[in-house]
Amino acid sequence: MDFNLTEEQQMIQQAARDFAHAELLQGVIERDNEQKFPYDAVKKMGEMGFLGMMVDPKYGGAGLDSISYVLAMEEIAKIDASAAVVMSVNNSLVCAGIEKFASEEQKMKYLVPLASGEVIGAFALSEPEAGSDATSQSTTAEDKGDHYLLNGTKNWITNGGNATYYVVIAQTDPEKKHKGINAFIVERGWEGFQVGKKEDKLGIRGSDTHSLMFTDVKVPKENRIGEDGFGFAFAMAVLNGGRIGIASQALGIAAGAYELSLKYAKERRSFGTEIINHQAIAFKLADMHVNIMAARMLIYKAAAEKDEGKDISESGAMAKLYASQVAMDTTIEAVQIHGGYGYVKEYHVERMMRDAKITQIYEGTSEIQKIVISRAISKK
Repeated sequence: MDFNLTEEQQMIQQAARDFAHAELLQGVIERDNEQKFPYDAVKKMGEMGFLGMMVDPKYGGAGLDSISYVLAMEEIAKIDASAAVVMSVNNSLVCAGIEKFASEEQKMKYLVPLASGEVIGAFALSEPEAGSDATSQSTTAEDKGDHYLLNGTKNWITNGGNATYYVVIAQTDPEKKHKGINAFIVERGWEGFQVGKKEDKLGIRGSDTHSLMFTDVKVPKENRIGEDGFGFAFAMAVLNGGRIGIASQALGIAAGAYELSLKYAKERRSFGTEIINHQAIAFKLADMHVNIMAARMLIYKAAAEKDEGKDISESGAMAKLYASQVAMDTTIEAVQIHGGYGYVKEYHVERMMRDAKITQIYEGTSEIQKIVISRAISKK
């Protein structure tokens, strides 16, 4: 097993790091306070190829491997987790699903502008009652012959207010249960499609999270992804890959908080010396470093298996479960290391602590990841 990054991967990592410091760092506290979407930065992310990193160049993507994607995600999330989740959703949930499962016509019409960063997309699975349970969809898509009538509500949709195209999961035949679910590409502006209120969130406040309402929205048959009843399998496959993106976001939050804490500990003096010389602080930093490295290896393994075409349900869930816990633990300790300064916005770590919590919730809670993992190991 080779743990060394290729020259190209190192270049991608450095480009993402430079971009994050040049385009995201300034104004990140203001965006968090005012819940401002990073419009200009997201546009530049698209121009740099960060919104369609793994998509084939013939569809407007950068054609890179999953490790490169993970590296870029970590660097972006170190500075601004809100921008990172925009990037994650567009790459892992929207572009990946359309490229793998959509028709050639759908790819040319929708994937090209999404992967090139001309527009961004959203993935609409969660509902008020079902959460991320794809088997319990209340949103319906009634087959009307040459089109479907889409009705229902989706909640907590990232990019909901700024997306142009939405991948929507809906129930067509309740009697068939999960085999009666379909996935559709829905365009913003279609009659009957309304974007609801923006959520006022604890963290990732720079990203836009909205509810979506569908009232007799006519969805052409050609906008269904895959065969009739393929929606559940589509959602499961997309979520597996999505967990790598969320794990990478969690890793970036943790690594960013650690780097700030290490810098602060080397500069802050107490009892006659820099606080890094006190074991109480040094041991915290050592634990943070070890846990971040362990999370990184789990994520790299899942990303490598994805590129090899292996089933990543277990490795992706493991990476997401562990990295999100590391993000939470690390940011809490980062605030503690900074002391009173850690509790004020100027030093960034309080925002990182708030941002970290969502990584334990979206793409399935920690409990859901444990269900996925336990089912996988029970078959061995």
